[in-house]
Order: sequence, then C-alpha cells, then structure tokens
Amino acid sequence: MHNLGILLSGRGSNFIAIADSIDAVRIPNARIAVVISNKADVAGIETAKQRGIKALVIPSKGVPREEHDRAVVAALKENSVEWICLAGYLRLLSPWLVQQFPQRILNIHPSLLPAFPGLDAQKQAFDYGVKVSGCTVHFVDEQLDHGAIILQKTVPVLDTDDDRTLAARILEQEHVAYSEAINIVLGGRYKVAGRRLIQG
Repeated sequence: MHNLGILLSGRGSNFIAIADSIDAVRIPNARIAVVISNKADVAGIETAKQRGIKALVIPSKGVPREEHDRAVVAALKENSVEWICLAGYLRLLSPWLVQQFPQRILNIHPSLLPAFPGLDAQKQAFDYGVKVSGCTVHFVDEQLDHGAIILQKTVPVLDTDDDRTLAARILEQEHVAYSEAINIVLGGRYKVAGRRLIQG
C-alpha cells in the first residue's frame, strides 16, 4: 500500500478526484495518509475531515519558507508518506523540500507545459489565442512548473469559450489526468531519461 500526502491551499478539487479514484479502486494499492494545507479554514481540509482522512493545517504566513517546509516534511514523514501530490498548493516549494522527495512529488498544471507556466495559465492561453490547451502532470523539481512530464491531456479552445469556460473544461481533464499519472508512477514501470518519461 502506497501512502500519498496531499498538499493544498483551497477547495482541493483534484484532491477529491484522487480520493474518489482510490475509493473506486481506479488507483489500487494507495491511500491518502494525510492532507496538509498552509491555510486554515479552506474547503479541502473540511472535505478531508468529512472523509475520515487525517488533515493538518501548517500555517505559512509570516514563516520563512524553509522553516515552514521543514514542518511540512516532518508531518509527511510522521505519516509515512512516500508520494506527494500538489493539489492547488499555492506555495513554491523550497529546494530543500524537493530534495527530501526526489522524483516523488507530483503537480498538475492547467496548460500544456512548457507553455504558460505560473498563475492564471488558462487565461494566459486564452488571451494568447491558442486553439488547443490542456493540462500537464509533472514531477516537481527546483524550478517552477518544470520537472519531467508524466502525461498531458489536450482540450480544444472553442470559438464560444471565454477563459472561465475553458478553465472549467480543463479542470475536468485534470481530474482524469492526475489519477492516470499516479497509476503510472505507482506502477513503477517507467524511467526518466533527461526530460522524457518513458514507460515500459
């Protein structure tokens, strides 16, 4: 059984999608050991408690980044977490934290990386006029939205779209993509060669 740790800062819709996939055995041999938020009173923490999942708030406001990250890592290790899934975690991880879980931290980003990294990726893509957007699940390294790509899902940009309708359709694909990516890494049948993840 693989222990997952979820880091979030808000409603945690990708966390819910992962939890639903575990409950439906679409992600076999996994459990969410702990959900951690850097913000109190967010919906994701309440949802975790309602589902009987251990939920912790480790406030980050006014705390030096690495000091906060050391508290997060201590909580993750205390709960025997092997894999970390970022689910709307609105903080950059310190290089030190990334080094504690090399190639063991996953993130999902609402664009086809390397296009449109950072915040408001869906609006960036829409404003740029792209005809296809999507989402990317990738390993986390020391740079923003940069680690090796595990998988991507494409979403066409319709003439009737605005940035909000596009974001909603991308989010639907995020919920599918994250579970698929977790299955890939938990299955272990892959290697990372440079920036390429190769299955088999």
